[in-house]
Parts: sequence; C-alpha cells; structure tokens
Amino acid sequence: MHRANHPFDSVFMLVHGRVKQSLIDGQGNVIFQRYQTSGGQMGAMAAALGEPSPVNMVAEEPTTLLKLNHQKAIELTRQHEVFRANFSRLIADSVRNLLLKDRHHKKPALVVVFHESPATRPLTRQLINRLKTLGENPCVLNDQTDWQPMEDVPYCCLVQDGVAMVEQDVREQVHLWSDSNRIFIDASSAYDPARASNLVEVSDKVLWCVTPENWKASVYRLNAIEERAPGWRDKINIVWLLDDGSQWAPLAPELKKLAKRDYKISFDAPRANQNRALLNGIERIVHQLRGVRIGVALGGGAARGMAHLGVLKVLEQNGIIVDMIAGTSAGAMAGILYASGLDADYTAQRFVEDLTPSWFFRHIPRGGHWYLLYKYRRGQFDPMLRKYLHESQLQQLPIPVHAITVDLVSGRPIVRTRGDAVHAITESINLPVLSAPINRDGMALVDGGIVNNVPADVLVSKGCNFIIAVSVTAKMEQVFASNDPSMSTANMKSASTLQTILRTYVVQNVNMNSVGVQPADFVIEPDVTEFDITEFMRTDEISEIGARCTEDSVPELMKMLEQVDRQLFATG
Repeated sequence: MHRANHPFDSVFMLVHGRVKQSLIDGQGNVIFQRYQTSGGQMGAMAAALGEPSPVNMVAEEPTTLLKLNHQKAIELTRQHEVFRANFSRLIADSVRNLLLKDRHHKKPALVVVFHESPATRPLTRQLINRLKTLGENPCVLNDQTDWQPMEDVPYCCLVQDGVAMVEQDVREQVHLWSDSNRIFIDASSAYDPARASNLVEVSDKVLWCVTPENWKASVYRLNAIEERAPGWRDKINIVWLLDDGSQWAPLAPELKKLAKRDYKISFDAPRANQNRALLNGIERIVHQLRGVRIGVALGGGAARGMAHLGVLKVLEQNGIIVDMIAGTSAGAMAGILYASGLDADYTAQRFVEDLTPSWFFRHIPRGGHWYLLYKYRRGQFDPMLRKYLHESQLQQLPIPVHAITVDLVSGRPIVRTRGDAVHAITESINLPVLSAPINRDGMALVDGGIVNNVPADVLVSKGCNFIIAVSVTAKMEQVFASNDPSMSTANMKSASTLQTILRTYVVQNVNMNSVGVQPADFVIEPDVTEFDITEFMRTDEISEIGARCTEDSVPELMKMLEQVDRQLFATG
C-alpha cells in the first residue's frame, strides 16, 4: 500500500482486513511494527505534511480500504458535517494511540466461534447472555438447524432448506446487522478450508474451541486455513474446555503456534482445593471482547510475599477477574500457584505445613534464618512445589503468568512465559549468596528482585490496559539486629552475616519499590512489617493481612475500573 521513504498523497480508511505498518530506519531495518485493523485510518497526518514517510504498509490478508486523495478528503470535511466529525475522530484516535500510548483495545464487532465438538457449543450462549447484561444487543448466525432462539437476540440460520448459505448471503446478513455492536457466527470447525477461511477473513476475532480429546484435529484444520491466507494468527484464539477433571490444558505446541492466545474454561464448579480460574475463563473471554485486559504485578518479599495469596483471593471474590499475572520472587511463587488453579486458602495451609521449621531449627538462635538457608542449600523447594504443580508448564495453566528472574551471564532480566512451572519459581526466588545461581540454557539465574521487584512494566508490554501492583515492600520496620534509631552507638549490637544478607535484600526491595509500581494504575500495599521475611510458617496470617488490605481497597479500585468499562465494573 505504501513503500517507505515515498511521499504520502492519500488517506486510507480500513473497512475490513488487517494492515501491517513497519517503521524503517536509514539502513532499511524495521525498528517498530504494529497492525491496523478495521475502523482505523492511515496517512491523514503524513499526507498533510506531504513529505516522504519512513513507513511500509502491507495488507496482511484480504483487505478492503477506502482510498482518498488528501485534497479530496479535505474537501469532503468542508462539505459534510458527519464526515468531518468522523475524520477528526479517526485522527484523534491515532494521536492518542501513538503519541499518548493509550492502552485502549478495540472491541471486535464480528466474532466467529468454531467448535470441534458439541461439548463447547454452550459457550456462545453464555457469552451472549453475559454481553446482554452489559447492555449489548448481540446477533447470531448459527449452523445448527435445531438452535433454540434466545430472547431479544436476532438470529439467522446458516443452513437454509438443507443448503449452507453462500458467502455473499452471509456478508449481506452481516451487513443488515451492521448497526449491532456485536455479531456472532457460531459454526462447526468441520467446514471445508475455503468456507472456514472466508469466515476467518470477515471476522475481527476467532474463538476456536477444542477439548483435550479432539485438539489434534484442529491442527490440521488451522494449518489448512493458514495455507490459504497466512497471517491470520493474530485474530485466532484457542479456547480449551476442561470439563474432564483436568486443571491444565495439554501442552499442544503445534496448536499454540497457530493462535495468538488461548483460554482455559470450564462449565463445572471448582473441585476441592481449586479456585475459580477455569470457571472465570469465560469472563476473561468477555474481557477481550470488551477491550479489557487486567494484569496483576506481584512483588518480591520472601515470606511477606504470601500476602499475595489473600490479595488474589479477595479480587476473585469481588468479581475482579485477573487476565494476566507477572510475579517476581515470592510474587512469582504465589502467582504461579494461584494461576495453576489452586485455592488461595489451601495454598496458605500447605505452606504452613511444608515450611514450619523442624524441632532443631525452632530451638536455636535465629533458627528461621538458618532453616531458610538449609532449604535453599539442599534444593528442597523444587520437590515441595512439585507436589502441587507436578510437571506442568506455564503455558498450560488456566491464567497466563510471567515469572521474573535475572541472568548473571548477560546481566539482563529474564521473563519466563513458558517452560516448567516449578523451574520458573525456583529461578525467581533464588536469592544470591543463600544459594548458588541456577545454571540453565547458558544462563546463571538468580532472584528477579535485584532488578525488577514489582514487574508492572512487563504487563504493559503484554498488552494489559489496567494494572494492579501489589507491593509487600513499600514499608520497612526501623529495626535491624535489635538496633533501632534511638540507640546509642555503645549499645548497638553486631549483626550476623546471614542477618545482613537478608536485611540487604529487604532494603533493596524497598528502594526499588517506587520504580516497579510506576506503570501501575492501582497499588495495593499490605503492611506486613510485623513478620520476619523467613516466617513462611505464618503464611496463613500473612495471607489474611493481604486479604483485609485488599477488601479495604476494593471500593476505590472498582471506581477506577469503572472508568475502563462502566458496564463491566458497575458499582451500583
């Protein structure tokens, strides 16, 4: 559509499809890339300047555009008030998104839901019913001749007199409903590749629904679609229905590479010791359809980080569904355990049992410190965590989660988004000096808190548009080795090496706290200074403080979320 370093003389309005825009430097290298989807404009500001623009624009799939000479566009703004208003809005949106780095996500108007089996068919009804409660008026095209119409939901069957509607008829029906803010096309995935590709082409978002028993069939079908029109991965989302008792989806790397994101859902109530992560998976899909992605950044703080369990529990109880978690050190541990589907109270009780020091450590001076050192040096965190996480991979868990660690070889932070869940935790909690670096894949990995203790920035980079940061290191008790600011020099006591190492860790986290929370929209700061950082045996008490602090914060938090989506987070 446009070649870099050529002048813009036209304005492009994207009716349907997808365009890749690449910013090119003087050496011809791509330094920034983004996608424009239907409803946007390109070239209005560049054409006004009339100068060469270092941007390549390529249609990534079959795309329909309205191309206007810039002078003609200006004339139309003078002649037609509605055109002028819409044109101005498009330009304002571009400025907001590019210059102000606005995190608003576009709401997909046309959503295609493919099903590998009848087991996932109830999802579309649940999505429609939920969107109706939010004030939407969805329409639905469905290929089931026995579909039971829904009250106040316009409906059209894709099969008429035993014959499937042709592509032109489908487009005409969609056009008739163009005033609707949401149209669903609900269909079997068994369509031939050409017909399925046509539906993917007209869609803004695709939900491809599978189960652990039938997902391999979808690999063939999606590959066939991709061969016809490469580049549709960004609009395809896999939805795993896990009603077979499993908490984690199959690894399925062949399927993962064909889709942008995946969701894990269940229609069944949680089992014993499980949270609502799978049941809330449907609400995460609603979030995406509404242009919302809520991230929670959990900071490090050793045992004090167990307050995160209470925070996550109360958010869930108040209907604040988390779309993504990023955690550092203890935040990674609490976040991954919660993201795996474990109930927060159950996790707290297990930590009390698993991390209570033995009789010997309870009866020696500073036994809690020595016990923590013992657990690290003997590598006992791995087998303890495997009792609950087994061999699960991060990408299998119900909630997307990212763990922060640091590579001493490159000196850079590492964000774990996939791979062994237990390894992700042990790398992120691996305190220097207490334990040797973990050597893995050419890296020497230690606690992520030394560079990024509250990883809100990671969630920004992953597309979250509302971020809650939870810091357990915002406050620090003014006592060290029984010394406080009022003591004279003569009365001050010497600290042990181990005390000094652990205190240094606390001081570092406190001083890095303000840096980590900067990108966050809302900050929760439980006061857990009464607990020593080694007191994991008091996890239940620490978690309860996190819960109480969050409960107090919920009214203010809901008011802020209401600004993101007034219907989704209505406060009354």
